[in-house]
Amino acid sequence: MTASLASRLADAFAARADLLARLAAEQTDACRLFHGSVEGAPGLTVDRYGDLILAQSFHKPLAAGSLAELEAFYAGALPGLPVIYNDRSGANSRIANPLEGERKVIAHTPRVIHELGVAYRFQARHAGQDPWLFLDLRAGRRRVMAEAAGKSVLNLFAYTCGVGIAAAKAGARFVMNVDFAESSLAVGKDNAKLNDLATRPRFIQSDVFPAVRQMAGLDQPQVVRGKRLPPFPKLEPRRFDLVFLDPPRFAKSPFGVVDLVNDYPALFKPALLATQAGGTLICCNNVAEVDRDAWLDQLQRSARKAGRDIREAEWLLPEADFPSPDGKPPLKMALLRV
Repeated sequence: MTASLASRLADAFAARADLLARLAAEQTDACRLFHGSVEGAPGLTVDRYGDLILAQSFHKPLAAGSLAELEAFYAGALPGLPVIYNDRSGANSRIANPLEGERKVIAHTPRVIHELGVAYRFQARHAGQDPWLFLDLRAGRRRVMAEAAGKSVLNLFAYTCGVGIAAAKAGARFVMNVDFAESSLAVGKDNAKLNDLATRPRFIQSDVFPAVRQMAGLDQPQVVRGKRLPPFPKLEPRRFDLVFLDPPRFAKSPFGVVDLVNDYPALFKPALLATQAGGTLICCNNVAEVDRDAWLDQLQRSARKAGRDIREAEWLLPEADFPSPDGKPPLKMALLRV
């Protein structure tokens, strides 16, 4: 007999009992409650973000009966936390299901969540589609906080600047966040205001390619093959103690192509050259089909070609709310000492 959704949710919740207690002690109220791909319901995720539960479906819409089952379970397990459901199973992962009445108000109301003592802005629905804080990256933010005190930090593809805000909270002396989307950086600026930070992070709205190339000391022409490129902020060459590189799977701009499957080195080389000798570069690759050992080998070969050796490499694994039976989660984070 196939287990009911409620029983799978209950098993996942019970398996996280110790983790949830540890996270609460660390001033964290945001975590994954159900990771459907390995807990019995592929395409379904359930996350707690502070005083709200966000359920998302990616393969097919959640049936009305299943949604009612999910809501009933969490009404008992975490009473008082409303459930917002986002159906993202359609084209381009856009949210398809409309909300009405009180749920619509709840979904569009900004709220504050916490992770490792850092406050972040959150909204279940907004103009974009992805949540403003990716929970599987907690292990990366945790490590940045352990490394950042007194250091300069560059956060590339910063999105809502979670890594940069965590670094500043942990005592980084200088933090620069770079992202092309003004709306994402606006959330990052709100995140900065929510926290007592000793240093004010910088927010650079720019395509990452020209920004990191300039900081790496590489040439960034304004005209390519007779065609003038879009304007971009002028930045001085600068090397950082800690660089965090978390690009999207694929993106194309006049300055270059982001392709985590076929051409990670196009981003890795300038990020490496913007990293101080003796510094640390944390690289992320969220494409499940990319073999992590082959990817690390590619990074090592690219570093040697650029004249910079990787002295030490360490895998940062997502935490226990993102279980991975084979120890090879889709999100790969490699911490490189260079």
